[in-house]
Amino acid sequence: MSELIGTETITLSEAEREGLRLKVRALCDSFGNEYWRRLDPDREYPQAFVDALTEEGYLSVLIPPEYGGKGYGLTEATIILEEIHRAGGHAAACHAQMYTMGSLLRHGSKEQKEKYLPGIASGEIRMQAFSITEPEAGSNTTAITTFAEKKEDGYVINGHKNWTSRILQSDLLLLLARTTPLEEVEKKSHGMTLFLVDLREIREKQPESLEVEPVRTMFNYATNKIWYKDMKIPADSLIGEEGKGFKYVLDGMNAERILLASESIGDGYFFIDRATGYASEREVFNKKIGENQGVQFPIARAYASIKAADALRYKAAEKFDTGENCGEEANTAKLISSEASWEAANVAINTYGGNGFVDEYDIERKFRETRMYQVAPVNNNMILSYIGQHVLGMPRSY
Repeated sequence: MSELIGTETITLSEAEREGLRLKVRALCDSFGNEYWRRLDPDREYPQAFVDALTEEGYLSVLIPPEYGGKGYGLTEATIILEEIHRAGGHAAACHAQMYTMGSLLRHGSKEQKEKYLPGIASGEIRMQAFSITEPEAGSNTTAITTFAEKKEDGYVINGHKNWTSRILQSDLLLLLARTTPLEEVEKKSHGMTLFLVDLREIREKQPESLEVEPVRTMFNYATNKIWYKDMKIPADSLIGEEGKGFKYVLDGMNAERILLASESIGDGYFFIDRATGYASEREVFNKKIGENQGVQFPIARAYASIKAADALRYKAAEKFDTGENCGEEANTAKLISSEASWEAANVAINTYGGNGFVDEYDIERKFRETRMYQVAPVNNNMILSYIGQHVLGMPRSY
């Protein structure tokens, strides 16, 4: 039983998972690091790569077969994301279609699922945008002020968001907004509502209601600042029940942490693969640099850290797929995988020396990309506070 969708998922055997891994690896290799390197200076969206993943059905693996998806579990999804990163790619362009899927699958209406899921599975509809974070609220999601005012025929939304990624490449947007002012709710987590916004309708009929300002980051992430200006959406945009949106968002956070942990792990293996190869080939002072313990041992230690994170990732995904409580494993996997990938990144830089800073070797690009995981989708300090309070039973630290 999958926690993500509340239905039975198709469990692959180890041999089938290895087959999936090899197929994804082959697709990624057909693009190669030169593809990502070419897009990086202008932060160009990797549309061709996303299209190829979509065509092969890799972005719809969590969608049940009755809607056109593969119906796999989260474990299989993590393998796909890991391989993208191990090959030198970056799944930020498409991973949201996996971790936002739970809101629609678990809490969406029958009509919403029938209307959108087949199109998402086929690639006709793109669902890549999630609009939650606000400049003043940051990690304190309950402090958001974007407001959806209820009308007879739907809602009118006003507010400002940041870190709303891929909205320019998406047809559907998941939006969290307050429907009850913070000062009027019993608990600050109440009164927030989740909406599924059809951006095609907005762009066609009221483009002035949505202002998008792209934000250039230190790696290719396609993120934006957003302003909602009297944006009108129909009543059937509502996901689940009004006022319970924060709960629905929390439902998907374990999946998000596990999926992003797999990306970190893929990055870690990328750095280890590159560092190992370079250390085994590069000669200085008439011998391979990998013969030096000062080069070899840090690579070995970083590899051990990645393997430990990898094992916990699988444990977290397994518990998720069987419907068990996996909060501890999901959060811990995200924490240690992000730190392990950063350790491996620094080891790779040290191994390559000056060449590590040259773009043709791809280390500096991946170095910039993997730094994110200690900060997003949740800062590691928030992970530590979760472990301290909810796992170890200590007082709340914030």
